[in-house]
Amino acid sequence: MTIEEASTMLDQLKNGEIEHFQISKEQFLIFQSVLISREDFKHFRGIAQRGGSVIYYYLEEARS
Repeated sequence: MTIEEASTMLDQLKNGEIEHFQISKEQFLIFQSVLISREDFKHFRGIAQRGGSVIYYYLEEARS
């Protein structure tokens, strides 16, 4: 996963084009750097899965 791909996935999730997406543990560090640099990062929720992957969702209301 590249920085551009991660940014595109987050934009698609925010715009409702996709409901959720899953990243692997190998992609996590690149993805996390893109996610935390976004102004709206508290709207994204990641749920860890067995094996190290994470499924991300977009929340209308920011988490605390």
